Amino acid sequence: MKRLHGRPPGRGPRTPLLLAVPALLAIAFLLLPLVGVLARTEWDALGAHLTSPATVEALTLSVVVSVWALGLSLLLGVPLAWLLARVPFRGKAIVRSLVLLPMVLPPTVGGVALLLAFGRRGLLGPWLESTFGVTLPFHTSGAVVAATFVAMPFLVISLEGALGGLRPRYEETAASLGASPVRVFFTVTLPMVAPGLLAGAALTWARALGEFGATITFAGNLPGTTQTLPLRVYLLLQEEPEAATSVSLLLLAIAMAVLLALRGNWTGTPSARRPRTPDVPVEEPVGPAAPPAGPAPDTGDGGAAADGRWALHAEVDGFTELVLDAGPGTTIAVVGPNGAGKTTLLRALLGLTTRAHAVLRLGDTDVTELPPHRRQVAWVPQDGALFPRLSALANTAYGLRARGVPRAEARREAQRWLDRLGVGHLARRRPAELSGGQAQRVALARALAARPRLLLLDEPLAALDQTTRAHVRHTLRSHLAGFGGVCLIVTHDPVEAVSLADRVLVLQDGRPLQDASPAEVSRHPRSPWVARMLGRNAWAGTATADGLDLDGGGALITAEQPPPGTPALAIIAPEAVAVHRERPGGSPRNVWPGTVREITASGSRLRVLVTSDRAPSLVAEITPQAAAELGLADGVPVWTGVKATEVTVVPL
Repeated sequence: MKRLHGRPPGRGPRTPLLLAVPALLAIAFLLLPLVGVLARTEWDALGAHLTSPATVEALTLSVVVSVWALGLSLLLGVPLAWLLARVPFRGKAIVRSLVLLPMVLPPTVGGVALLLAFGRRGLLGPWLESTFGVTLPFHTSGAVVAATFVAMPFLVISLEGALGGLRPRYEETAASLGASPVRVFFTVTLPMVAPGLLAGAALTWARALGEFGATITFAGNLPGTTQTLPLRVYLLLQEEPEAATSVSLLLLAIAMAVLLALRGNWTGTPSARRPRTPDVPVEEPVGPAAPPAGPAPDTGDGGAAADGRWALHAEVDGFTELVLDAGPGTTIAVVGPNGAGKTTLLRALLGLTTRAHAVLRLGDTDVTELPPHRRQVAWVPQDGALFPRLSALANTAYGLRARGVPRAEARREAQRWLDRLGVGHLARRRPAELSGGQAQRVALARALAARPRLLLLDEPLAALDQTTRAHVRHTLRSHLAGFGGVCLIVTHDPVEAVSLADRVLVLQDGRPLQDASPAEVSRHPRSPWVARMLGRNAWAGTATADGLDLDGGGALITAEQPPPGTPALAIIAPEAVAVHRERPGGSPRNVWPGTVREITASGSRLRVLVTSDRAPSLVAEITPQAAAELGLADGVPVWTGVKATEVTVVPL
């Protein structure tokens, strides 16, 4: 078949010549010096040059110095990278500039600076010599200091980038499971940024191995003491240029090997993980929830309630302001529009935000002044935040191990919790090998196994498909029935709020708008957002003698209304809205012309969005057969009607 275009299939757009030519010249500019080394190497004498006693001695010293420099860089650079990535403080830009300075400073200038700081006449040199008997210049330790000075920035910058790319929710979740900050750092943070740490360590070692300018200026060029391999090359250039080329080739090969081993991951960007398997409903029977076996560990905070049940009292101020009381075993659904303060409330209870502060009492214990890892407040974020390098079993046992439970006992109890949630057979799998529903149940098992007094779930089912969500919802409901503390669930799903919660707390602009049973909130929502979340039309307005003057323009006639002048919310169920192609006669007292703008499926019925210049947008719910008979489609003009008796008016 003749090709219609003059380019092979599957290729991207043509590279502009104006960019391609300079790019090729840049590659040639970088490549030619390396080709020069290869071309000038005396291959027959290469072995003799590299095995000469002086070269072997310099190579050995280079390895010793670079390894010590790497060790010092890890010891000092890892905490510094964490500080720059995670701790806000004044002068951070200056500190980061100091870290970068050795990378842009001429090496000889760096050597002079080291000499003026640590030399015998430097700022600290006399004190080091008189107190510890340490003299850095012209000593191997001086070569280590010089190599560390120029190489450590590579570790700090690489690791800081990896830490900055690690979302804090993993560390915050670990803290909510009872892990101290040090334990979180070594068991969660470092394993997750391991690619960045390894990349930075490799670059640091390679840079220390090739250090020349600062070393010769600060430590000198003494054979067997400070003469590293780059300094050996410097001497050989004057005495044996052919041998200098051979040793240069060795250093070049080492540097290229390090870079090729990193495979371009200079900042430790993790490679793509295996995608999760598709969500598949699991049909294992789920038994009733039961308290975890075994005695609760001693937390040192006064002990749990004798019957393992804990009430909640919280006074929150700041961006979110409310007073919240709940008895043991209560589940509260927290709902509200984006920015209402839902997540801020959870983070205040966890002690993880400065936007709001919570005076918090769980049972008989005031935990207000306790750090997050000692509050016994477990948090399950929206995606579960399972630790990717741990198996499902190790994830579930994490909170128990953090609270001091022996390893064998923690793993036995973790396995029992996984079995209860129907994922015990997946105990050996890592998070990347779990479906969304499986991962969410493992996250829930991990939180419950940690024996919390307060359980916080942030949209726990939002990422699941409808079939999996229904199954996990049933599982969650059965286990919350046996939970002795209080559970707060942030959700945008009315089914979750109604089916899981004993109470619904509605937040708006950080303030509680309604706190009532799901049935009461469904019948009389006090927020347009909640009414729409429940699938109802909600129009705000001001009461008149006949109904409401709507805020969006127009009027609504109602059968009952509060006293005139009262702000109110009109609630209209979609199924109470009649749709006609012609103006209807008969009983509807509220009739408006409009235009169909959207038709969506809702179970076995259709939801039709109608806009009008005489009233706010209105959603009607009709059968597919009725839609077909009316010939409804986007842009079709229609009439909508609502009986006055079908309107519920809620004073605000």
